[in-house]
Amino acid sequence: MAIPVSWDSFSLSHPLFHLSVRNLSNGNSIPRKNKWLCLASSQLSPVGSEVSFCVGTHLIPHPNKIERGGEDAFFVSKYNGGVIAVADGVSGWAEQNVDPSLFPQELMANASCLVGDEEVNDDPKILLGKAHAATSSTGSATVIVAMLERNGLLKIANVGDCGLRVVRGGQMIFSTPTQEHYFDCPYQLSSEMVGQTYLDAMVSSMELMEGDTIVMGSDGLFDNVFDNEIVSTIARYDSVAEAAKALANLARTHAMDSEFESPYALEGRSKGIDVPFWKKILGMKLAGGKLDDITVIVGRVVRS
Repeated sequence: MAIPVSWDSFSLSHPLFHLSVRNLSNGNSIPRKNKWLCLASSQLSPVGSEVSFCVGTHLIPHPNKIERGGEDAFFVSKYNGGVIAVADGVSGWAEQNVDPSLFPQELMANASCLVGDEEVNDDPKILLGKAHAATSSTGSATVIVAMLERNGLLKIANVGDCGLRVVRGGQMIFSTPTQEHYFDCPYQLSSEMVGQTYLDAMVSSMELMEGDTIVMGSDGLFDNVFDNEIVSTIARYDSVAEAAKALANLARTHAMDSEFESPYALEGRSKGIDVPFWKKILGMKLAGGKLDDITVIVGRVVRS
């Protein structure tokens, strides 16, 4: 199942499956387009599980990319205890007249079709490898995949700067690290040989409990919202859809604030990236949020 996205933002709170992709029926369809519609029956009818995700999502494209739907893609599936993933297209491809959204869209579509594959064997790293190998679009993307087993074990594989946080009892107890070559140049899966592969993915796992909340997103979230803001925001909402929407809106507000001391600005200054010297003399410094596509997935662990 594929659902076109053609509006500024949207919310989803649904127990089964969603894939966010732009409508490709305009003649720009990529090869093997049947993969966009693939959905294994096991994804729709999992056997009873001990725990699973209740998921809400929200996506806000970059202000200059609203008409195209942005360059992020994601999917949510209730295979096993739940599978969620986000891919963030690398915008630099536009300089080569390549649509940066096509690669992450196809990558996520392929991953959504392969979650129940026997060779994947519930391993998010293998899932990334097989989805990447099946992707024929030109481009590259940072990506993160998390798979929840019915016993509460969460397994994560990420390449680049998409991220995941786990909140328990009002405290952030886990966060994925960023992989980057240098500031603002993250690891990425690519159609070219120069990119990384699934073998470069950082793999982690942890035991989740009923009531835990996970927050997954593209760097448009984490470059603009601090971890303590994530914790305080989700604490205000019982609805995961409303929590995801609130986080995305907060990220957008910060991104458009040229005076905000954002995580992105603080990291840049810590790595020696700042305004020219003459501006420093005038008391100026690198500040402000980072305009970007913003994708947020909030998942709450519930007993099934």
